[in-house]
Amino acid sequence: MTLWIAIVVAAVGSYLIKVTGLLLPGVPRVNAVLERPRVRRAIELLPVALLAALLAVEAFASGQRLVIDARTAGLAAAVIALALRAPFIVIVVVAAVVAALVRLLF
Repeated sequence: MTLWIAIVVAAVGSYLIKVTGLLLPGVPRVNAVLERPRVRRAIELLPVALLAALLAVEAFASGQRLVIDARTAGLAAAVIALALRAPFIVIVVVAAVVAALVRLLF
């Protein structure tokens, strides 16, 4: 029974957070803050920062340890392909192939 209570509380909490995010921009005081250029710029950059943090954790961490392995080589290959302005699918394939080769050889 405790598990179901936790699931319901988490679901309701998640729903309330989403509804709050939809309703807040309609409040005049909040809207005035959101329209400031610095705040707007920070809001625009927030998804990029969160994705970069997720990428760093997934590429360089294993549990509580910092590691450099095939994932790092794949990421490096993807960065090089991106710098060469390769199409997205090519970047993904290059990263996967390099990571696979490093795992195979080492």
